[in-house]
Amino acid sequence: MKALTKATRSIKPAEVEKKWHLIDAEGLVVGRLAAIIANHLRGKHKPSFTPHVDCGDHVIVINADKVKFTGRKMTDKIYYKHTGHPGGIKETTPAKVLEGRFPERVLEKAVQRMIPRGPLGRAQMKALHLYAGTEHPHALKSRSAPTFPCASRSSTTRAAPTLPAAARTPPRESG
Repeated sequence: MKALTKATRSIKPAEVEKKWHLIDAEGLVVGRLAAIIANHLRGKHKPSFTPHVDCGDHVIVINADKVKFTGRKMTDKIYYKHTGHPGGIKETTPAKVLEGRFPERVLEKAVQRMIPRGPLGRAQMKALHLYAGTEHPHALKSRSAPTFPCASRSSTTRAAPTLPAAARTPPRESG
């Protein structure tokens, strides 16, 4: 009698089908957005995910300079880097990086630290395309616009919904 077992099948690199996703990062929280982008770059959103194969999709992020941080992280969070020379530790804040020449590096470094290190991680990071403005050179690629319920807008940028003047009910007069 045949057993009712099913083996998990690993996908081969030749069987990988890469899609393109376009994300508008304006007003999104950096960490939440980076986690979603990292999962799409690795391919963890696909049922055919294989850890040792680059089965992720290409991700295009526009308005990467308009990302938000929650709380006081914009000024209180500190990024450190070392020049390699004695006493060469440098520090900066996200506010300084976003105002600088390459504001998309805030999101790039957040995603890069969520991807595994090594040759596979470097190959997956090549599928990330970050742009500070709305213009990008990948207009002719077939894309799908994914919906990300977890990538909520920052609570500081969320505006309360307003009703048109005709829909508002006037206050009742007592008397």
